[in-house]
Amino acid sequence: MFTHKQVWTAIDVIAERYGFSASGLAKKAGLDPTSFNPSKRHGPDGRPRWPTTESIARVLEASGASVEEFSDLLAGRKGQPPKRRQIPLIGFTQVGKSGFFDDSGFPVGTSWDEIEAPGIVDQNAYAVEIQGESMLPVYREGDIVIVSPSTSIRKGDRVIARTTNGEVLARILHRQSAKTVELAAFNPAEEIKSIEMKDIDWIARIIWAGQ
Repeated sequence: MFTHKQVWTAIDVIAERYGFSASGLAKKAGLDPTSFNPSKRHGPDGRPRWPTTESIARVLEASGASVEEFSDLLAGRKGQPPKRRQIPLIGFTQVGKSGFFDDSGFPVGTSWDEIEAPGIVDQNAYAVEIQGESMLPVYREGDIVIVSPSTSIRKGDRVIARTTNGEVLARILHRQSAKTVELAAFNPAEEIKSIEMKDIDWIARIIWAGQ
């Protein structure tokens, strides 16, 4: 059984290790920026407040830290920060071009740039630099998203899809069946796009985004 102090200390170490303040990590995880402030860790009556499992899951996704790393911190085993590794980086407009991916959507070739990506487990993960304004208001030009072609996708996930004719879409998976896939735009005013599965080259989940 872990103590209240151990849990919050683990979150603090993750924040520091990946270059965030407590409030910065909370904001990056999609939480109220004050969620992790020391003043919020106890109630007005002095009782300890615990972060939810959902909050912790968001912290790991936002920082790129692994579950194993967080578990080690809970147990008091800080060890060394995960070795930073390089993953391929490509511009969004290049995703639709040939020579960068195999038939399964895994990165291939030697024409990629590289960036550091701590905590990313998928050896086939790659980064895409957003270009243009088609993904507003969620992603802006210059944002970096990390894509994991090995991660399973489900309804509500943010994904990048490429069609057999080379069209590239960054959208939200609305529904998928054996015959069709429906992709919702980030702008809720736009219509949901329905595509037959036979016309989909590949779909991969976006697992991290940053500026």
